[in-house]
Amino acid sequence: MTKSNFTRRGVMKTGAAAGAAGLATPTLFTGAVWADAHTGFTNAPQGDTVTLGFNVPQSGPYADEGADELRAFELAVQHLNGEGDGGMMQTFSSQVLDGTGIMGKKVQFVTGDTQTKSDAARASAQSMIQREGAIMISGGSSSGVAVAVQALCQEAGIIFMAGLTHANDTTGKDKKANGFRHFFNSYMSGAALAPILNNLYGSDRKAYHLTADYNWGYTTEEAITSSTEAMGWETVNAVKTPLTQTDFSSYIAPVLQSDADVLVLNHYGGNMVNSLTNAVQFGLRDRMVGDKKFEIVVPLYSELMARGAGANIAGIVGSQNWDWKLENELGDRYSGTNAFVKSFGEKYGFPPSQAAHTCYVQTLLYADAVTRAGSFNPCAVGEALEDYEFDGLGNGPTLYRGADHQCFKDVLVVRGKENPENEFDLVEIVEATPVDQVTYEPDHPQFAGGSLGTCNPGA
Repeated sequence: MTKSNFTRRGVMKTGAAAGAAGLATPTLFTGAVWADAHTGFTNAPQGDTVTLGFNVPQSGPYADEGADELRAFELAVQHLNGEGDGGMMQTFSSQVLDGTGIMGKKVQFVTGDTQTKSDAARASAQSMIQREGAIMISGGSSSGVAVAVQALCQEAGIIFMAGLTHANDTTGKDKKANGFRHFFNSYMSGAALAPILNNLYGSDRKAYHLTADYNWGYTTEEAITSSTEAMGWETVNAVKTPLTQTDFSSYIAPVLQSDADVLVLNHYGGNMVNSLTNAVQFGLRDRMVGDKKFEIVVPLYSELMARGAGANIAGIVGSQNWDWKLENELGDRYSGTNAFVKSFGEKYGFPPSQAAHTCYVQTLLYADAVTRAGSFNPCAVGEALEDYEFDGLGNGPTLYRGADHQCFKDVLVVRGKENPENEFDLVEIVEATPVDQVTYEPDHPQFAGGSLGTCNPGA
């Protein structure tokens, strides 16, 4: 197995890391039994500390998101351990976290570099579990990574609190009982965007898709084509692009030869910054097709991407899981946002991204579930998270649905500001799409196949 490089932070360990994770057939418990099951599961905490594993892209096309995720994870650990102002622990509807760690154990953490590659992510997560004794794994900014690490955690008997993963597959065909996703998904982006795109650009449009060649790109393309074709758009072409691509000129040029009047960039992170830059260089922003102005749509957006794209982002529409201005602009339905922005801003000097937000929230949700369950046993934690309704974490009322371990909440439609006031205020909120509009049945065709299976407590 390839050994990953780790940074150990938080409270330093006082003893050796727990032994290798067992992959034997688990012993299953239900209900109140969990509260008494304090051993007999993978990496059951010993002593007065507990170790969490944060596995993020510290290199590769999503490294900017990874850096912000690490900042948020560190802040969450500090708050759990009673340092700082407590952030969203003060606004979280649960109110069981008290700053004494998790169930009285101080929180420490180790980190790994996923490199935005599934094999590397799986290897670093395995090392954190087997060598470092991590009892929960979180992080990642790629759905390919999330699916790979989620499967590993299922095998090892570890809870996986997914970071930034947007593909339908994570809580669709590749869902696992030990995995939980707070971030929204491709279907939700399509459901939120379609009415706005219809209002802005009309129903008579021809779309050309450039799509990242992995599971996130595929499900996002499917979600956007399905929702836009339902309102009258025509999809004239859909071309896959390598995740490692940095210059998209050869993919943009054919768009000019088509009759498309909309380019949909199913790209994220550095890929989107580069493809959008190339599109602007080829004059697509100024192009007319008949009597229609050419438009560009970016289904999955972030403030970090907007910063990288600079002036090119102005006027471009997409969707987000969260935005740091949400509570100020749309009111106390989104309470918790300002508390998190204040804590993050005071520590790092700038506002947090949606990647930072979802990772911070997932850490608090894990700690809260352990505390409410009265056990670190992953199956007890899973039961505490399933069909859990909560508020005060920045997205409004939210449900962690038990059927697929997907969170359901409002979805933001956003647009790049034409005249931003500063480098951190590049995105304006067009609409907060109500949760009912983006909710679907667990057996929806875009989520077909796969089964949660049963929780695995591991060793």
